[in-house]
Amino acid sequence: MSDQARPSPLHDEHVALGAALTDFAGWQMPLRYGSDVAEHTAVRTAAGLFDLSHMGELEVEGPGAGDALDRALVGNLTALEPGRARYTMICQADGGVLDDLVVYRHPDDERGRRYLVVANASNVDVVRDALAERFAGRDDVTLTDRSEQTALVAVQGPRAQEIVVRLVADPAEADAVAALRYYASVPARVAGLDALVARTGYTGEDGFELFVPAGDAPTLWRALLDAGSPLGLVPAGLSARDSLRLEAGMPLYGNELDTTTTPHDAGLGRVVKLDKVDAAGEPLPFVGREALESRAHAVPARTLVGLQGLSRRAARHGYPVVTATGAVVGTVTSGAPSPTLGHPVAMAYVTPEVSAEGTELAVDVRGRHEPVRVVPLPFYRRPR
Repeated sequence: MSDQARPSPLHDEHVALGAALTDFAGWQMPLRYGSDVAEHTAVRTAAGLFDLSHMGELEVEGPGAGDALDRALVGNLTALEPGRARYTMICQADGGVLDDLVVYRHPDDERGRRYLVVANASNVDVVRDALAERFAGRDDVTLTDRSEQTALVAVQGPRAQEIVVRLVADPAEADAVAALRYYASVPARVAGLDALVARTGYTGEDGFELFVPAGDAPTLWRALLDAGSPLGLVPAGLSARDSLRLEAGMPLYGNELDTTTTPHDAGLGRVVKLDKVDAAGEPLPFVGREALESRAHAVPARTLVGLQGLSRRAARHGYPVVTATGAVVGTVTSGAPSPTLGHPVAMAYVTPEVSAEGTELAVDVRGRHEPVRVVPLPFYRRPR
C-alpha cells in the first residue's frame, strides 16, 4: 500500500480473498479477485458484491436543508419524498460539473430536514468545500462529513434481492426491503446490523447499496458472501464495476464528466431543474443557473455518443475519433471489450454533425483506424 492510500474498512477481507489491490482516489481498493470477465458475468447472471467504502457521505441537516441544497445543486431536492433518492450534480457558475451525486432524503424525514449526499471518492473534498461555501451565512443548515465513519457495500445482480432479504430477520422489514422502488431507501437490520438499504447501483442491474458504520462492514460483508455464494454471488472489483457501468451507459467522473463539461454536453440536461421556484414563486437561483439556462436550448459543440466497435480492438480513454478521411471529430472517454455483448464498446464526445445513429466512424487505436458505428446509449438494458 502506498503511504498516501487509505485502507478500506474491508481491507483485511480483500486480502484474505486474494484480491489484486490498487490505489484509487486515495484509497487502497480491490481491482479484481480473479477474472474480470467472470466477475462481470456473475453480476449480469447472478450477483456481485462490491466494496464502495471509498465513496463520500455528507449529511445535510436542519430546517433549511432542502432549500440550501436546491440553491447549491442543479436538482430539485425539496421535491423528494421521504425515503427517495435523486441523481443530480453540483456545478460551477459556468455550468461545468464539479461532481455527479446521489442525494437521499432520510426515510423518517417528514419536514425536509435530513439529507445524505453521496459524492465520488475523488471529489469528496471538492464537494464538501463547495457545499460549505454555498451554505455560508446560513444558521438553518449544518453539513457533516460522515465519510470516515461510514462503509458502503453493494449487492448487484438479478439475485440481489433474494440475497439481501435472506439476511433481514424481521418479516416487516424484509417485506419493506423487497418492496423498495428504484432510487428509494429504508432502514433495516441486515445480518443483525443497523443499515440504510437503498435500491440503487452503478451496474445496470437490479441491486442494493447498504450504508453501515465502518466497524460493522466486515460482519456484513461476510454475511452477504455466506448467504449469496450458493446463489452465484462473487466478490467483484473496480475493473468489473467499470465494464458494467460502461455497458449501462453510465458516466464516470473524470471521463464523461468534468469541469469543462456541462450536464447538457453529456446528454443529462434532464437533471437540471430550471423550473425550481422560491417561496414567492420566482425562479430559484442556484449555482450555474444562468449558464445552464443558456445551454438548455443551444446546439452543443460536442455530443456524447455510444460507439460499437466493428473490429476486435477496443478503443480506450483519450483515443481520437476520426472520419474516413482521417479528420479528428471527437475523443473517446471510456472504452473496453463488452463481456455481455461480445464486441468492443465506447463512449465518446463527437461533433454534432457525426453524432447520428448509424454514422460510420473510426477510432485511432495506436495508429490503426479501427471501424466503429454510432449507436444509442445504453449499450445494455437488463431484462424486465
